[in-house]
Amino acid sequence: MSKIHLTAGIDVGSAAIKVAIVRSEASHEGKILSTVMQRIRRRRIDEVVETAFTEACEKANVGRRDFDYVATTGDADGIEFATGHFYGMTTHARGALFLQPEARSALDIGALHARALKFDGRGKVLGHRMTSQCASGSGQFLENIARYLGVPLEDVGSLSSTAQRPEEVSSICAVLAETDVINMVSRGLGAADILKGIHMSLSGRLIRLLRAVGADGVVALTGGLAHDLGMVKTLNEDLNVEKAKAKGKHVHLECRTHDEAACAGAIGAALLGAYRHDQLARSGRLAAVSASV
Repeated sequence: MSKIHLTAGIDVGSAAIKVAIVRSEASHEGKILSTVMQRIRRRRIDEVVETAFTEACEKANVGRRDFDYVATTGDADGIEFATGHFYGMTTHARGALFLQPEARSALDIGALHARALKFDGRGKVLGHRMTSQCASGSGQFLENIARYLGVPLEDVGSLSSTAQRPEEVSSICAVLAETDVINMVSRGLGAADILKGIHMSLSGRLIRLLRAVGADGVVALTGGLAHDLGMVKTLNEDLNVEKAKAKGKHVHLECRTHDEAACAGAIGAALLGAYRHDQLARSGRLAAVSASV
């Protein structure tokens, strides 16, 4: 029987750091003991990592020396107390599969980039596509617009859902797109319609990513914008319109989110850490977690 492991995943993104602590067996599903997400803002990354990791340990009621493996992902490969590092695509695929077992595709919508992933039933990545244009295709752009409109980020989704006459922002350049928004405000367009228009603009680009990667069926949303219910609603509205127009030419997609969607990369890293631990043990190359953990 496989040993039960206690592992941690640390995902350093461009805007936030996510930590997940998981108890699992390498060949079985795990149980999430705690997750923590902290915004970086202008703080030093190593300080935010330390604070988030300590908080996650306290929430899970575990000691820092109890871990079999501490895995990092994203821009976290420089963390000194980590045992090993995994690529972001791999961890997001594994985390997405854990959160949405029916999914074979994921859409990771982060602060600066968005990417579509296609994977198999084990979480192995089969293909991927990433946004290559300016930041107007990202969560940071939406956050900047919300700040300009004076709308708290947590209210963006619900406000967007009340839109009556949205206007889509057509520019793929963040600077020009922000100019479009300023013009909309000067014409008296309400915040709800502007935000819905931005969601529509983002949705079109994200769906094209999914089609390019060959996504099929359920799509697990990950990253910060997975918690924007207005974004989720717009994606599924556009997919339903596409389905009606396509008449069988496209496989229908359904986007689903999860309460832990923003921490999918950290969760995937923790799960992969258990698997890597067993691999190293079998090969006799198991390295102990640093004494600083």
